[in-house]
Amino acid sequence: MCAPTGSGKTVIFEIAVVRLLMETPAPWTKVKIVYMAPIKALCGQRFEDWKEKFEPIGLLCKELTGDTEVEDLFEIQHAHIIMTTPEKWDSMTRKWRDNTLVQLVRLFLIDEVHTVKDESRGATLEVVVSRMKTMQASLSRAAKNAEEFPNMRFVAVSATIPNADDIAEWLSDGKHPALCMKMDESHRPVKLRKVVLGFPCNSNQTEFKFDLSLNYKIAGVIQTYSDQKPTLVFCATRKGVQQAASVLAKDANFILSTEHKKRFVKSKVVYSTNIIADLVLYGVGYHHAGMDVSDRKIIEATFTAGDLPVLFTTSTLAMGVNLPAHLVIIKSTMHYAAGMFQEYSETDILQMIGRAGRPQFDTTAIAVIMTRISTKVKYVQMIDGMDTIESSLHRHLVEHLNAEISLHTITDVNIALEWIKSTFLYIRALKNPSHYGFPQGLDKIGIEAKLQELCLRNLNDLSSVGLIRMDEEINFKPTENGKLMALYYIAFDTAKLFNCIQGKETLIDLVMLISTCKEFSDVQLRTSEKKILNSLNKDKNRVTIRFPMEGKIKSKEMKVNCLIQAQLGCLPVQDFSLTQDMAKIFRHGTRVAKYLSEYLALQEKKFIAFLNALILTKCFRCKLWENSLHVSKQLDKIGVNLANAIVNAGLTSFKKIEEINARELELIVNRHPPFGNQIKESVMYLPKYGLSVEQIGRYSPSIAEILVTVKLTNFEQLQKKRTAHDLHYVSLIIGDSDNHVVFKQKIMDSTLIRSGIWTRKIEIKRVSTSAELSINLISSDYGKVPRSQKALEASAWRDADCIMIIIKCLQGRFIKAFMSVLLFHMDFFQIQQK
Repeated sequence: MCAPTGSGKTVIFEIAVVRLLMETPAPWTKVKIVYMAPIKALCGQRFEDWKEKFEPIGLLCKELTGDTEVEDLFEIQHAHIIMTTPEKWDSMTRKWRDNTLVQLVRLFLIDEVHTVKDESRGATLEVVVSRMKTMQASLSRAAKNAEEFPNMRFVAVSATIPNADDIAEWLSDGKHPALCMKMDESHRPVKLRKVVLGFPCNSNQTEFKFDLSLNYKIAGVIQTYSDQKPTLVFCATRKGVQQAASVLAKDANFILSTEHKKRFVKSKVVYSTNIIADLVLYGVGYHHAGMDVSDRKIIEATFTAGDLPVLFTTSTLAMGVNLPAHLVIIKSTMHYAAGMFQEYSETDILQMIGRAGRPQFDTTAIAVIMTRISTKVKYVQMIDGMDTIESSLHRHLVEHLNAEISLHTITDVNIALEWIKSTFLYIRALKNPSHYGFPQGLDKIGIEAKLQELCLRNLNDLSSVGLIRMDEEINFKPTENGKLMALYYIAFDTAKLFNCIQGKETLIDLVMLISTCKEFSDVQLRTSEKKILNSLNKDKNRVTIRFPMEGKIKSKEMKVNCLIQAQLGCLPVQDFSLTQDMAKIFRHGTRVAKYLSEYLALQEKKFIAFLNALILTKCFRCKLWENSLHVSKQLDKIGVNLANAIVNAGLTSFKKIEEINARELELIVNRHPPFGNQIKESVMYLPKYGLSVEQIGRYSPSIAEILVTVKLTNFEQLQKKRTAHDLHYVSLIIGDSDNHVVFKQKIMDSTLIRSGIWTRKIEIKRVSTSAELSINLISSDYGKVPRSQKALEASAWRDADCIMIIIKCLQGRFIKAFMSVLLFHMDFFQIQQK
């Protein structure tokens, strides 16, 4: 369904769902419906809307946002309607070892399908839809009776595009193209007039200066087009929003009537800053994600009620909050992203234009795009639906080929070409080969040969860093590293970066390495943030990050590094935009660190780097350094403020928290009973481990044998209740002085809980350099560090949390052991050395 923005395309999806329910007898236990939209905000809107509509008739809606495989699978199994983005669905379908859940998907709804042309995200949408088609086709072939096998139905909607038939051909079932329906502007409930204004821009004028010059043109545009009705102005940056609002307030007495001004003066509304309050008196407001939440809500309510004539905002508002206006102005078509100025994507432009028109108040609406004279024609074509949709898969082929090889969808070059034929890239390459770098005049066979060459180049790139194995006949198989890359959704550039690890990297080396990963390429370093970041990095008057960087913060990599360390060090960051960036960094960073530790687990001669990667993975999950005093922060109901209060009271170990009186603990954190009892209980039921190492008498000049025992010291207590989750485990890692991994093993709590003990005989080759061993017990989630060396020595053998190490002398020889034993109690770190 191809129709103009704002013409009610969502209703098509709702009717498709109703039709499916009418065709399928209740209860609908084996029916899944997937709604896929390009951005999370659209999924959120649809979730809120459909939850009210469909849950009363027994359909459970789920927005797929879980960061772990377990949560995602659990949610999908119980949901009927799943709202997701292409990236999340791609990540999920990569993890499935079989297609049982795909078999249940009867209806696949694709919103904004024209975003397949998006340079950065379109390839994922294309691959996901192609994968669903391939899975469906293979399931249909495998079925005993293909006619009885229920087909998956695709319903896609897009804005007005000239080559909608190409999308229909791509969505075909192999026999016929999809039914293509096109609607024109006459079907839009509020008729939209679209205007593109071109302004002169000198060759020596920067984008920043051009953007500033437009601030002084807005008053004229509003006077010409607003008809004294609400106006929404989209700006490129948060700072630009405030600057433009200030300029208009000084320039435009025409906006607010005297009566309006009196009403604002009398209103009791209180804003967090005088700047907002002063602007509102002139009938001008601004709204962006860096503002105080209460201010944003007041501004939204005032604008929706029609009491605020002009609202300035960033483009992200168009995606999330629904605030329609009579006039929408897009001030400049360039925005700052990925470290440079670049044009808005078509999705962004259409979403912003879509905010024009209030069906309950207007019969007409206006959208004005302010751009440079040189780009005016481009935007006229775009809004008239004349911009042809092309694929961007050829630019991101390497990651997606690796994912398909890991899923065993592709096993040789011929199958790779067959897979390419199921994509939108193939359809467009046949019609417009020059766009994809292929010479004009090639016939179908020639273009297919060029596509095969493109595949081979990417396959060689994957093979060069050990992600796939290729033989002489160009058959290929995934390596363990390639499977990990696909599983954890890692960029090829990141996998290539980790391939250069030497093996002796320290914790800070790995933090610096992760800071440069492709996954953080969209993090921006804003000028307004530099002061805060520099004070976090180096400041004589306050606690700073653990590993300060040289010089000033001047790159996004340094910003990522600084924010990672600030979070791990429990340093307060008051700036709202930085806390948002921090959340995004840890969302991706946890996944990247997990991939790094599992990748290094495959390397036998990189013990030090592997150990530090495991520690860093723990740090990301806990959001704490491994030697942090804020151990209590990992307990339920304890945030940064309460953790600080507990540290200030000297409670820096679980032993101390367990021993303190519950009422005294409540006084420290200013909470009512039974809060203290609950905290003490959660500590009491954490798993506590004992580790003993004993050399076995064996007469061999080259091999020694040790017996390692891991014991659950509070085994009986844990039979009643456990704080740790069911999938919690500890990793036993042993390394020698030659940096070799001697032994590694995951020991599940579910195994230990049966008998309370785990033992294993381990053979160790003697090395010439030293007889030193490093033995580490690292839990999957929690940890704690003692305050000082003195406290450590005093309590090492009687602390309930400690790991006990026993080195026994036998036959006059013994293993000289350097034991750096790290106990990571789920999210807590406990180091005890002896």
